[in-house]
Amino acid sequence: MTANWATFAKAEPDLARTAEDRFGAFTHHVLATLRKDGSPRTTGLEVRFLNGELWLGMMPDSLKALDLRRDPRFALQANPGEGQSMGGGDVRISGRAIEVEDPAQKAAYGEEVEPPEPFHLFRAELTEVVRTYVEDDKYLVVQVWKPGEPVRTIKRS
Repeated sequence: MTANWATFAKAEPDLARTAEDRFGAFTHHVLATLRKDGSPRTTGLEVRFLNGELWLGMMPDSLKALDLRRDPRFALQANPGEGQSMGGGDVRISGRAIEVEDPAQKAAYGEEVEPPEPFHLFRAELTEVVRTYVEDDKYLVVQVWKPGEPVRTIKRS
């Protein structure tokens, strides 16, 4: 089961806002894709939250784009920032990247974001959103959301 960003944000607005803030704090994040042989590949990526969607834009024929065309599964890690503060916690998103080939949709994205042309554009279908943070300098808290389920919170000391 998957969900787009709007579905997630409607189901869990606080967690969605926190995730958007974490990704908005820095420009570059880490995308994990799968190579032809099934091994992981990590690369830098800029992301956008626009019109209820999480968008992944890429240079033409980049290895990450070719990976996603072959196998759409991905994991996206928010940039943790400098030092060890992890302001707002650690946020990871997993899902499937659906390539956008509709010229009107790509043009609308291009007008909003103004990426270098040409570019690949993928829309994220989420399978999981995870936030990990420290509470009261005592507890490790993990929040896990999956489509169709409420957020599950795990607290460890």
